[in-house]
Amino acid sequence: MPYCSEKPAAAIALKLHHQRRISIFRSCTVLLVFFSGFCQMYAQNTAGKIIITVSMDKPATHYFQVGLTCTGMNADTVNFKMPAWTPGYYWIEDFAKNVVGFSAEDGEGKALLWKKTAKNIWQVLSGKSEIIQIHYNVYAFEQSVASPYLDNSHAYISPAGLFMYVSGLIQHPVQVVIKPYHEWSAISTGLDEMEGQPDTYYAPDFDVLYDCPVYIGNQEVWPFVVKGIPHYICVENPGSFNREKMVKDTKRIVEAASGIIGEIPYKHYTFIIMGDGRGGLEHQNSMAVFSSKTAYNPNDTSGYKRWLSFLSHEFFHVYNIKAIRPVALGPFDYDRENYTSMLWMSEGFTVYYEYLVLNRAGILNRKECLDQIRNCITAYENIPGHLFQSAAESSFDTWIQFFNRSSNSSNTTISYYDKGCAIGFLLDLAIRNNTNNEKSLDDVMRTLYQEYYKNKKRGFTDTEFRKTCETIARCLLPEIFDTYVSTTKEIDYAKYLNYAGLEISLTPGAQVIGYLGAKLGSINIKPVIRSVEWNSPAWQAGLSPEDTITEAKGIKIDLPELNRILRNSKPMDKLKLLVSNSAGKKEVTLIIGKKEERSFIITPKKNPSALQSLILNDLLKN
Repeated sequence: MPYCSEKPAAAIALKLHHQRRISIFRSCTVLLVFFSGFCQMYAQNTAGKIIITVSMDKPATHYFQVGLTCTGMNADTVNFKMPAWTPGYYWIEDFAKNVVGFSAEDGEGKALLWKKTAKNIWQVLSGKSEIIQIHYNVYAFEQSVASPYLDNSHAYISPAGLFMYVSGLIQHPVQVVIKPYHEWSAISTGLDEMEGQPDTYYAPDFDVLYDCPVYIGNQEVWPFVVKGIPHYICVENPGSFNREKMVKDTKRIVEAASGIIGEIPYKHYTFIIMGDGRGGLEHQNSMAVFSSKTAYNPNDTSGYKRWLSFLSHEFFHVYNIKAIRPVALGPFDYDRENYTSMLWMSEGFTVYYEYLVLNRAGILNRKECLDQIRNCITAYENIPGHLFQSAAESSFDTWIQFFNRSSNSSNTTISYYDKGCAIGFLLDLAIRNNTNNEKSLDDVMRTLYQEYYKNKKRGFTDTEFRKTCETIARCLLPEIFDTYVSTTKEIDYAKYLNYAGLEISLTPGAQVIGYLGAKLGSINIKPVIRSVEWNSPAWQAGLSPEDTITEAKGIKIDLPELNRILRNSKPMDKLKLLVSNSAGKKEVTLIIGKKEERSFIITPKKNPSALQSLILNDLLKN
């Protein structure tokens, strides 16, 4: 490809006044220490400064304008790279596809030649220029916690999808200057503000920058303090819901979660809570989550607790994944997949702890907590995928399966969130039982935090994680690691739950309605098969996803009528269907089946032993 020297179509220069984030809790001592360290880092780095400026003067176009200036490069060519994915979201996004209008120039404004050498690399012929400036636009209209977004209501910056870095200088300090749209008054982010420089933020390296999303708009900001550390809840369009209760409950979550490890690993924390949408993403000192206002309405008790569970999960990732992590999960290679077989621990244990945190915070009672764990168990045990994919395999294959669901996914895969939660529960019970409740999974987490995150400043290997668990348990744990994590063999739930004086219902119960084994939707009121369960009546009869069912029992039907027929059917009944697909029409006769599912309901025993009572009472409050 020839070198290019085009300049972007429009230059952006806005001077705006806006309301800054509340920062009344930051002390002069912290500022002095911070800026002393900041100056030392710059002095030690021979590549000079890197400054990024981002503007958004026409939000309705959904284009951010980005400028990056670097000094002291002293190289003939410099490669600028855009990450292909963002940490925590295990999916190759190829953010470079949204870049438009790239240009480069030296410090005097003279155009520099450039060319793309890979899908996410722009190579600039810098000719040992002291100053290199690049400019580009990024189209941002995907509403995701992993992608930048811009419209007339707000801007959301997922940094890995917006900001390039200089190849080889991922560890270089960086300043970010934000120029908000003139109608917006607030900036919410985990980045540190630079003293005396409005709307200017600092990151010690690009790993930190890519881990700090930014929300810009007219959000409300509610502060609270835990152990002297400021926290900010930033809510988009909160409406009339109970702000005081939201702050109080969120504070209780932070207190309970931080109490497990015994310290808080950040200087400040930001909850970025956006409007309608799905998903959340954890960061080292912030989270970004989507949710409708009804989800965090305290008047809806069950919905509100589900919402707090969501927050609890993302917050506990401060410890489990951002600090306590497998070696593959940082530092990152932003060009390609970063594989690990331990997401069952990183995500699954976080599911387990989200319930424990809410219980210790007084938000979920014991029964509610056990019901949530039971829901995780049923979610993977009652799908065919549990016969084919282990927790370790589910973790490793997340890059090709988690965000790439198909009509056959439940037949061949499970969620490492669900099975990982169950394994965390079993491991906790095993440790408590073998140590007479002197140790627990909490001790494992604290040990990993101290030994690897704080002392060795790295993640742990699979072997190191297992060794830590077995050392604290004072025994080997082959059944959990060699069988339940690594294979699809049946789990002996009753054995482990008995350690805490708990019983679990393992007796299958027949499904009440006629079992077809196909998930149904509709197009123009006609029933359409969305998926077919492995080895079900629909599977045996040769039905397929995307088949349209036009008749049943010789009469034309719509989806409500087909559901009525199934409800009134009994096992071994014959059902004749007329089905159409790309191959034409065909008649299918199937035999209505009987699906048996286990409920896995967990209940306390009536007469537990002293040790069983001790374990349960220490594990979960009533």
